[in-house]
Amino acid sequence: MFNEEISEEELSKLELITFEGSVVLVEDNELMKVVCHLLKNEKFLGFDTETKPSFKKGENNYVSLLQLSSADRAFLFRLNKIGLPPCLLDIMEDENIKKIGVAIKDDISALQKHALFTPNGFVDLQNIVKDFGIKSKSLKKLAGLILGFNISKRQRLSNWEKDALTEAQIKYAATDAWVCHLIYHKLFIQN
Repeated sequence: MFNEEISEEELSKLELITFEGSVVLVEDNELMKVVCHLLKNEKFLGFDTETKPSFKKGENNYVSLLQLSSADRAFLFRLNKIGLPPCLLDIMEDENIKKIGVAIKDDISALQKHALFTPNGFVDLQNIVKDFGIKSKSLKKLAGLILGFNISKRQRLSNWEKDALTEAQIKYAATDAWVCHLIYHKLFIQN
């Protein structure tokens, strides 16, 4: 059904797609409460995090941004401004809400530096794509193999702790979480 792998050359020939739904940038606790209430009704969400890169040995930064996405809305939580409040911890611990991402073990460990929680309902696409004969592991390659389009990774190493995120950072962050949602939907819901 899917190819095992995809080359960089093959990826470069695919259409470059970004998230076009609505993006909610959460930077204060009032909006946080409203958004958490909305998310409690979701069955599955795309999941990702972004951290300000460190270019010095031994220097590690906290997660700056947590992304959760439904099919048409992406929620970007500025953890460097609001921390990891109890209502978000509830979502991270809710086994009835699947949080789908790539290489999520590191993301969870990094989030637990903000606040301890017991992760439940997380699905790592890298583990499940093996059952579909796919060997590639990166989100970019999974998007190419499963969804048939390319995504940009240009903003990955940008400063996620800036006072105001750029439009390019917002699109990138929303796209990463949304693509995880789409891949899961294509593999398990659509078929």
